[in-house]
Amino acid sequence: MTTTTRKAEVTTSSGFGRRVLAGTLGGIAGGLVFGLLMLMMGMLPMIASMVGSSSAEVGFGIHLVISIGIGLGLTVLFARLLDGYIRGLVIGLVYGAIWWVLGPLLMMPLMTGMTPFTFDASSLPSLVGHLIYGGILGVVAVRVLRQRR
Repeated sequence: MTTTTRKAEVTTSSGFGRRVLAGTLGGIAGGLVFGLLMLMMGMLPMIASMVGSSSAEVGFGIHLVISIGIGLGLTVLFARLLDGYIRGLVIGLVYGAIWWVLGPLLMMPLMTGMTPFTFDASSLPSLVGHLIYGGILGVVAVRVLRQRR
């Protein structure tokens, strides 16, 4: 009986570790692609402004940290839904759209003293970037979650 209990604990613990790895790697992969798009569009200084900087490098670093955190949110909370690549892609796209509303439309304006839910020239490219991020996150997370232990 002790062996069975110990085996169950190891399985549960490694499952959580796999979800953390999936969220981290998915967040980095999606964050790198989205971050490069943001760099080309000149949006990284705006991200840096959340901490009082105007540096694109600082903005990129902040963006990657946020990308990992958001990736962990998906995989730690919803890993059971990520059971196939198509489903992972769709869930990732929806998750990215949700974070487009929560991040650049709500939280970032509140943090930088701007008006929330304001649409401007950067709104559509930001949505596209969040969708790309979410799609990559979902697919990479499925890949990591499916790997043999």
